Amino acid sequence: MSIIVITGAAGRIGTILRTRLATPGRVLRLLDVVPVAAGDGEEALTASVTDMDAMTSACAGADAVIHLGGIPNEASWDRILDVNINGTYTVLEAARRAGVRRVIFASSNHAVGFTPLDAVPIPDYAFPAPDTFYGVSKVTGEALGALYSHRHGMDVICVRILSCFEKPFSVRTLSTWLSPDDAGRLFGACLTAPSPGFRVIFGVSANTRGGWVSLDEARALGYEPRDDSEAYVGELVGGYDDVAPDDPEARYLGGNFTGPNPPTTSL
Repeated sequence: MSIIVITGAAGRIGTILRTRLATPGRVLRLLDVVPVAAGDGEEALTASVTDMDAMTSACAGADAVIHLGGIPNEASWDRILDVNINGTYTVLEAARRAGVRRVIFASSNHAVGFTPLDAVPIPDYAFPAPDTFYGVSKVTGEALGALYSHRHGMDVICVRILSCFEKPFSVRTLSTWLSPDDAGRLFGACLTAPSPGFRVIFGVSANTRGGWVSLDEARALGYEPRDDSEAYVGELVGGYDDVAPDDPEARYLGGNFTGPNPPTTSL
């Protein structure tokens, strides 16, 4: 039997992954600050990722941790520092103390949001160019992951997720969409790839309008996307071509989060 801890299990991506990572002989240990109702093959814990004792206990006997927990949108520096940055340190340190050998960290395209779109695909391990405090927290999480991998020999995979939703909600997300099923395939590959060491990969589907980021490292881990956002084109109005060339939507991977007033909605 294998035990996989999922932090932030009540959130959008946590909910998406629960059914897709459930397999015979695997227990999903779900952790969130809000109560989660555990189903078959699941255990539920109510705790914060900033609580070292609770996290160390949650990691006991686990084979891997999928760290999704944190503030999922732009917020004040104090909140980002406490929950996203200190929380990621706590998760990695708790995993180390409990002897967990693998941590999969939900990073974000906002870690490289100010990367220009004039030379795509953006390569794996693209240099950090965060577009928000939220993006800074993802850069910091990647750096912490590198430290724990190199110093303690842990496998740490940082997944720079683009737009993981049930379906694309704008013309721009036709290029950035990570489908729920492909998310399951991607995180499943991260769980089973042999001895990955430290990796930074992008998470996106096989979109016809995609190609903005490299999938070489993700494919090296065994991920092969199957879904294409083009199936939803007819549901969307307007177009990316309507955006002025100097608009952040057109210039940078982070889109309108690189503008002077980044949205505070979920990224």
